[in-house]
Amino acid sequence: MLGSTHGTLTTDFRARVVACGEEPHAAVHSMAAAAAEGDLDVSGRPLHAPVPDLDRFFRPESVAVIGASDTEGRPNTGITRQLIAWAERVGARLHPVHPTRESVFGRACAPSVADLPEQVDLAVLLVGDPLPVIEELAQAKVKFAVAFASGFAETGAEGAAAQARLAAAVERSGLRLLGPNTNLNAFEEFRDDLDGPAIALITQSGHQGRPVYTLQELGVRLSHWAPTGNEADLETSDFIAYFSQRPEVGAIACYVEGLKDGRSFLLAADRAARAGVPVVAVKVGRTETGARMAASHTGKLTGADQVVDAAMRQFGVIRVDGLDELQDTAALLARARKPLADGVVVYSISGGTGAHFSDLATEAGLSLPVLSEAKQAELHTWIPSYLNVANPVDNGGHPVGDWRGRKIIDAILADPGVGVLICPITGPFPPMSDKLAQDLVDAAEATDKLVCVIWGSPVGTEDAYRTTLLGSSRVATFRTFGNCITAVKAYLDHHRFTASYRSPFDEAPRTPSPSFRKAQALMRPGHQLSEHAAKQLLRAYGIRVPREQLVTSAAAAVRAAGLVGYPVVMKASGARLAHKTELGLVKVGLTSASQVRDAYRELTDIARYEDVELDGILVCQMVERGVEMMVGVTQDALFGPTVTVGLGGVLVEVLHDAAVRVPPFGEDQARAMLGELRGRALLEGVRGGPPVDVDALVEVVLRVQRMALELGDDLVELDINPLMVLGRGQGAVALDALAVCR
Repeated sequence: MLGSTHGTLTTDFRARVVACGEEPHAAVHSMAAAAAEGDLDVSGRPLHAPVPDLDRFFRPESVAVIGASDTEGRPNTGITRQLIAWAERVGARLHPVHPTRESVFGRACAPSVADLPEQVDLAVLLVGDPLPVIEELAQAKVKFAVAFASGFAETGAEGAAAQARLAAAVERSGLRLLGPNTNLNAFEEFRDDLDGPAIALITQSGHQGRPVYTLQELGVRLSHWAPTGNEADLETSDFIAYFSQRPEVGAIACYVEGLKDGRSFLLAADRAARAGVPVVAVKVGRTETGARMAASHTGKLTGADQVVDAAMRQFGVIRVDGLDELQDTAALLARARKPLADGVVVYSISGGTGAHFSDLATEAGLSLPVLSEAKQAELHTWIPSYLNVANPVDNGGHPVGDWRGRKIIDAILADPGVGVLICPITGPFPPMSDKLAQDLVDAAEATDKLVCVIWGSPVGTEDAYRTTLLGSSRVATFRTFGNCITAVKAYLDHHRFTASYRSPFDEAPRTPSPSFRKAQALMRPGHQLSEHAAKQLLRAYGIRVPREQLVTSAAAAVRAAGLVGYPVVMKASGARLAHKTELGLVKVGLTSASQVRDAYRELTDIARYEDVELDGILVCQMVERGVEMMVGVTQDALFGPTVTVGLGGVLVEVLHDAAVRVPPFGEDQARAMLGELRGRALLEGVRGGPPVDVDALVEVVLRVQRMALELGDDLVELDINPLMVLGRGQGAVALDALAVCR
């Protein structure tokens, strides 16, 4: 099964070669040892993300600039000048390298890296084709390199081939490469006068990181910027894994155009989730146009967006849509302390503002608890009795202008059920707004609870905003209702997620089950299995199917019906039959021997007329009175096998109501899948119908997941539809199944 890895074994192989300095054959032995130690799952895929040691990349002691220039007007000159300034800031020794220059900006210039007086940590390649330089860097034992050159996978097939050659050379060399098609963002100047947890930034397009970078001007600390470019070697996942282990990093903000390897991304997200470090990501490709543009820019696979979205939620990655949301959500998650409660209270000087915001917040899923009668009575000490203080709290305006304002805020924050106080200030109205802003800042300094303010003025030059609110490291200030709600929900969801997070990789199967050995004997490489054969595959994994017999004569059909028990269903069974009902190859509710004989003749006649090759006719137990569901496996280009559950029968094609997960996952995620379905009420019983056996449905999902993990990409597709989920305690039965083997 080591070949069924969707490229992830190659990724881990490369990581081990680089980390250990091994020759490829030695790395193979390391992989075998890892398998023996349980570091690989049942299909040979790694279970833990390697954490590359990138300290020397971000803080090198020595830097070589290959292609350095001081000729004015040349692009390399500006880059060289910026690198010199950066090296001075980080305390690195910079060496210009150029075959025809004796000096650059007054610094002695070496003709090659081999002629430098010391070993180099980082080489910056200002050359059109970095490939010829890689071997030279390897011989000089350079640890890291950056390639700015473009013209690779982002340009099409020819460029992709050139990038593949570059990646292969880097893998052989033992160094780590950032790029190609990257930029100078990694060498930006970061403010060192800011404290508190920082944001680490990862982008595949440099300009898309600018809004996050400029958060420094609002007092939010930034520690790193990794512009990954085309990711011939170092990728987004490497930086997520590295940043999640950095003590100064409070949140990781990502702009992702395409994932290089789905498994590596999930392993890195898992490492961040274990560490409790939030990962906030804009992932383009939600639409066909977005996916096409992303591929043209970075040469990446985008993947089915539904799978990407589900995989991110599964491992706690917070997906946002806009760069403004990325900016605000990452800033809040980096700086806010853990919530003491989930309750959100909206406090305003306008009843209309409070009601409007509360509607939006409730619709988004935030919990706005009604304050206790005792708390409301306390608030009415300072707020007129005719105003609503149940939540939202409307103070009517005047109390914020005097000593009562701070009393109200403190009283709300003292409620043990309140974890977040949100105050929308729709516009400047001095002196009320100024006094309110100062009271909120002072209260935030005295509490461990989160205080958020929405400053709604379109001007943004007011002193209450620029000085009072932005000058506070404890108040989270937003400019829009939507961004505040998105960030607060992400904040509460993240801490709820990490508090109960158990890595599914810790529980992933390491060795094949007895079911796997049975299933292997049933697989037919390169073929679609008949319904009968597909059900045998399900039986191997303990998934219940109806009583049935495969027959090849009318007489045998009658005998089988007697054994199965009337009423029966009769269906044509063949390896190329995917939609039997449309062809009239299913007969339901047969109650007598004569009906069975007639049905057999009719089914075989239709099959001959449609030129359908059969392996026989199935005589099946008829199962009624349940909810029809669908459970299946498909192969995703990025993540490999994925498991889907949804409403079954004809509804799957009409409603497209389905949820997806990437193995491995546990029972909690299987149940969460059911909770995502729009039709989940059917499982609970509607219009007097009894609730069905949800536990049995969850068990089928987990068994299908085991099948997906063990069979890997040998199982191209599995479709159980319908899976009849019976009444509570009665189980679930796979009435039909389709399986395609690689």
